[in-house]
Amino acid sequence: MDALDVARWQFGVTTVYHFLFVPLTIGLSVLVAVLQTRWHRTGDPRYLRLTKFYGKLFLINFAMGVVTGIVQEFQFGMNWSDYSRFVGDVFGAPLAIEALLAFFLESTFIGLWIFGWDRLPRRVHLATIWAAALGSTLSAYFILAANSWMQNPVGYRINPDTGRAELTDIVAVLTNKVTLVTFPHTLAGCFLVAGALMVSVALWHLRRPAGTPAAKTTSPEATRAGEDRAAFRFAARFGAWVTLAAAVAVVISGDQQGKIMTQVQPMKMAAAEALYTTESPASFSVLTVGSLDGSRELFAIKIPYLLSILGTGDPNGQVRGINDLQAQYVSQYGPGGYTPIIPVTYWSFRFMIGLGLAAAAIALWVLWAQRRGRTPTSRWLFRAGLVMPILPLAANCFGWIFTEMGRQPWVVFGEMLTRDGVSRSVSLPEVLTSFTAFTLVYATLAVVEVRLLLRYAKANLPDVEPAPEPDPGTDDENRPLAFAY
Repeated sequence: MDALDVARWQFGVTTVYHFLFVPLTIGLSVLVAVLQTRWHRTGDPRYLRLTKFYGKLFLINFAMGVVTGIVQEFQFGMNWSDYSRFVGDVFGAPLAIEALLAFFLESTFIGLWIFGWDRLPRRVHLATIWAAALGSTLSAYFILAANSWMQNPVGYRINPDTGRAELTDIVAVLTNKVTLVTFPHTLAGCFLVAGALMVSVALWHLRRPAGTPAAKTTSPEATRAGEDRAAFRFAARFGAWVTLAAAVAVVISGDQQGKIMTQVQPMKMAAAEALYTTESPASFSVLTVGSLDGSRELFAIKIPYLLSILGTGDPNGQVRGINDLQAQYVSQYGPGGYTPIIPVTYWSFRFMIGLGLAAAAIALWVLWAQRRGRTPTSRWLFRAGLVMPILPLAANCFGWIFTEMGRQPWVVFGEMLTRDGVSRSVSLPEVLTSFTAFTLVYATLAVVEVRLLLRYAKANLPDVEPAPEPDPGTDDENRPLAFAY
């Protein structure tokens, strides 16, 4: 083990930990905005109660995401200074735009949304949550533009005097074809997570009141319980439809992403299938058992033509194998190993697909259980609902593990190897110290995050009180509305 290995582990752990909060922040911001919009248009208080209920979960997650995201970016200067020196002129542009435009847009309007419930006109307050959702979405786009440049460098030149990459075309960077397919795929994954969380929390509340004495009386408590159940039935149905729609979008955008990936990073597609020899047509293996070194196939369950369709769109299309690509890269870039860790790419690709489809299946089950106005009663459905948010969240993480590990050994494909980007002045003990410290801090934050989410997810829907009737001559549209928890 050397400083490079620990630096890679630290960046990987930090990135995956940070990304645990990203999809929920992006997806839930939009869903909360939709709920508030329905309240604004209908005046139905259950939508307002759901807005404030899921809004708390969104705010908790957003706060944690900000903290971990800042630390992640610090690592570029801490452990990867040679990388930062090489790509800073290019990589810094979309990151600066993200920080100055998208992040401040998001954080500013979240603050207005939090404190503006009884201070801003209804339409203005509604606009603040939509502006915050737009900011979080734009943040994702600019971050993905920076990452996509690492996958497929465009709009730059190498300065022969300094040996650094210099930006020549910001439009090319922001419209990189990898960005254009990765952004909708990532966005769909965010809605997959947010919809699943909404379903899971709603199912828990629908299960909780069953059989309680209050449910069998006409007391105010029973009336309140009935109102809560009606609201959570809507939340479960709404979240399930979002999850299903997002799953369809993930499949469609993922198909396009696979074709672009085959064009710009053919080794990554070959590594996703552990395809060592070029094939035409190429099959996709659902399950493969190979030798310990991963070089030989011992047993496999395959779907004919599917890999060719995923990679080229043609059932008989050619997909190049690892051995042929390795030989090409040696002749093109010089001696070395240009193959990623095959078991990691192979299984992360399948976990990404399988876990996402499992979440979609549970969402379909929820919709079926609620057909014709029914309330879900299956004990197995409630158990599946408890783990439902974990499935798409893990699928997102495995997708990023595949994306980043499949690019190895490059940190910038075709331009810079990962081993050349590490900070040369940082020693192994120093990296180990920061890695250990970050891990302990993140473990503590994880406990805080989970406890807060569980605490507020288990709480009842908040009470809301309509504002008093306006005085004669008051413009009701411009009068602040007072709603309280």
